[in-house]
Amino acid sequence: MSRSKPQGTDLEPWVLRSTGAGSLGRMQRIQSLWGGYGEIVRVPLRDANADSVILKRVDVPRNGGPGGAGARSHARKLRSYAVEQRWYRSYAADCAPSCRVPDVLALDKGPSRWWFLLEDLDDAGFAGRRHGLDGREEDLCLRWLAALHATFLGRAPDGLWSEGTYWHLATRPDELATMADGPLKEAAGALDGRLRQAQHRTFVHGDAKPANFCFGEAAVAAVDFQYVGGGCGMRDVAYLLGAGRGPFDRSLDRYFGHLRAALERRGRGDEAVAVEAEWRALFPVAWADFARFLAGWAPGHGGRDPAGERLIREALDSL
Repeated sequence: MSRSKPQGTDLEPWVLRSTGAGSLGRMQRIQSLWGGYGEIVRVPLRDANADSVILKRVDVPRNGGPGGAGARSHARKLRSYAVEQRWYRSYAADCAPSCRVPDVLALDKGPSRWWFLLEDLDDAGFAGRRHGLDGREEDLCLRWLAALHATFLGRAPDGLWSEGTYWHLATRPDELATMADGPLKEAAGALDGRLRQAQHRTFVHGDAKPANFCFGEAAVAAVDFQYVGGGCGMRDVAYLLGAGRGPFDRSLDRYFGHLRAALERRGRGDEAVAVEAEWRALFPVAWADFARFLAGWAPGHGGRDPAGERLIREALDSL
């Protein structure tokens, strides 16, 4: 793990004020942000209630792109950091332990930067990280997603993405243009429309890959809420399950079992049957929609297994 010095004279005083620490240890870089937009660091604390905190420090590059795809990508990233701050400011506190997220300690924004000071989930017992999932780990992530979807079912995503996920069609015209001609490209608008028109909408995490879950002994927490917003819960589930191989029937059964339980805990169990009926039918559509993005983002990526191909055909046949 590399070391990082504070940037800007006001960063260290801000962390000290926000944590009540007597002093700070040397910051440890955990990772750089995509595209060179900053970094995530662990900040050791001295004489404080916690041993460390996590600082997500976004510094806007000056060369975001003069036009075209570069400008769109730059604008999407800037919007994503504003969305993430809104999430932590206005919505994260509504998450129960069943959809655990880091506590937010402080947020700050300047003309060309965003700062997030967050609980260190490693210290809270969620130190495990994965890039692939076994059956038990997948189930923990599905349970977390079900709890999130139940928590925000029917809520308006004010200040978030109106349509969550980083790959939805409206934000990806360049990837659509890059796609080879064929049935999937021709159906892109219809697939997106089916998902947008879902009667039962919730908040989706928007980037529910294994690397964004932090594993404890019997539960997970999640991070990275840059693309949280409204949508059908199947967008998250299809994306998560895409990290493995089908068939996916048992995984869907587990997810919907968790969703029913989560809705019952919130006194909304009578809604579960209708939500499940609609969302099960939309799972192949969500799968095909993400496959559409991949086909434009990484042409010729390959790797789709027979179960995934069957889902795409099922989605196209349903239109």
